[in-house]
Amino acid sequence: MPMRILGSLFDPNDREVKQHLRMAREISELEPELEAVDDHALRERAAELRQRAAEGESLDDLLVESFALTREAARRTIGMRHFDVQLVGGIVLHMGKIAEMKTGEGKTLVASLPLVLNALAGRGAHLVTVNDYLARRDAGWMAPVYDLLGLTVGVVVPGTPGVLMGHVYDPEYLDENHTDPRLQHLKPVGRNEAYACDITYGTNNEFGFDYLRDNMATELGQRVQRQLSYAIVDEVDSILIDEARTPLIISGQSDESTDKYYEYSRHAARLQEGIDYTVEEKYKATSLTEEGINKMQRTTGIKNIYDLEHVVESHQINQALKAKALYQRERDYLVINGEVIIVDEFTGRTMQGRRWSDGLHQAVEAKEGLKVQQEQKTLATITLQNFFRLYDKLAG
Repeated sequence: MPMRILGSLFDPNDREVKQHLRMAREISELEPELEAVDDHALRERAAELRQRAAEGESLDDLLVESFALTREAARRTIGMRHFDVQLVGGIVLHMGKIAEMKTGEGKTLVASLPLVLNALAGRGAHLVTVNDYLARRDAGWMAPVYDLLGLTVGVVVPGTPGVLMGHVYDPEYLDENHTDPRLQHLKPVGRNEAYACDITYGTNNEFGFDYLRDNMATELGQRVQRQLSYAIVDEVDSILIDEARTPLIISGQSDESTDKYYEYSRHAARLQEGIDYTVEEKYKATSLTEEGINKMQRTTGIKNIYDLEHVVESHQINQALKAKALYQRERDYLVINGEVIIVDEFTGRTMQGRRWSDGLHQAVEAKEGLKVQQEQKTLATITLQNFFRLYDKLAG
């Protein structure tokens, strides 16, 4: 079997898998019946399930028929039929567990099963992809399946600065600028309309930052998200383990002077590792030695850089040292058109518009001899791990 179930990581899964396979056989038993009905009848069956969910029937009780409808809709619209093992994967995802699948085993198709089922509850279902292109591609690819069942599909994507964008699938809309047919029926809309859809695709950053912005909103009409009910996270190990403590931060400008960053950067450039300071790469930390402290106090004219009245200067000196010792151009950041552009340490992609916090970005700008932009103060922040804990049910 090409899929491994990771529900309880260290328990034998044979009994659980057998139970899921029995359910997959029940789903398959409905196949001849559903193949015999027309598209309108298929949509009516899905509407009946939605009504039963609204009346309080559990999604677990609706699973067999919902999965059978989704399988038949996929066969008709995109020419793909879920294999039994993919049905098992869908059951695992619906239960809020992890289904480990290799590339090429149909993860996108598998996800359609629990997305449809959980969308029936009327609270929205999210699919979290690793980049914006995959969010748009997968939404456009699976959208005909959802559309046949009477479900709406949206995508949240980055827009131009200050403009938050979304798309919804509309079979009547045609964007001929895209050669990929999966992208041609995604109509631009406002962010809130994309979130109002039954199923919404996007990246962790888009979902997370929208949550932060909603919490900063002063009026209800400014909010775009609704309840965080159910989400499937693609490459969940990367997002919830490797990047779990990565903070999402919304910043605003501070009124502190930036002049000292240049001075402290020049002084830090003269310090030598092992003599004037030590480095702990694992913790992204630097520490001045006694020799280094004495040198910095002589060159800055500060009698005691660790005195409470010099706490700001001490912090800026430390950031200048970190910028020199820990952050390398072409590895951690690029300089493009006079700006420091962060390189994501996990993906290697540039993060246009993002800035390091606590004066670190200013220290790097000073090191590179660029214009130092004003310090940013944190207005709202949350780690990816804590954001995804807000969902009622999470799978991946």
